[in-house]
Amino acid sequence: MNKNYVLNMYNKFMKLPFGQKLFSWYSARRAPYFSTVSPLITDIRPNYCEVSLKKRKAIQNHIGTVHVIAICNGLEMAMGFMCEASIPKHLRWIPKGMEVKYPAKADTDIRCVAEVPEDAWKPGDLPISVKAYDTNGTVVVDGIITVWVSEKR
Repeated sequence: MNKNYVLNMYNKFMKLPFGQKLFSWYSARRAPYFSTVSPLITDIRPNYCEVSLKKRKAIQNHIGTVHVIAICNGLEMAMGFMCEASIPKHLRWIPKGMEVKYPAKADTDIRCVAEVPEDAWKPGDLPISVKAYDTNGTVVVDGIITVWVSEKR
């Protein structure tokens, strides 16, 4: 059995009916701001996490596309869960900043992805690639979330 608590919890929920929805609901409640976008964690494994957002009125902007701040919320959730599922036990992380570009309109459901190479976990700045895709596979938000990785005391 994997010793990572996030992956253990995810695997336990996946054995239940509606496991993905239950895990996502439970996870979003532990960091309540994430609840605002009703995220669905669709894939989580070491160095990778994917979060889906349904296009719905509550997260749309004035032109009817998914608001970029809602997408950034999904990207930050994907990044955070990827970090928690991946970081070696002797290290810790904290976000430092986010830079994003909006290359296309987000007018469908959105898939938010965060990933890093397997050998990325070292003390110092860690740039994490984050991308949001529409249902056609077009990148609608492309960015980097930088986290500070340090040794635990």
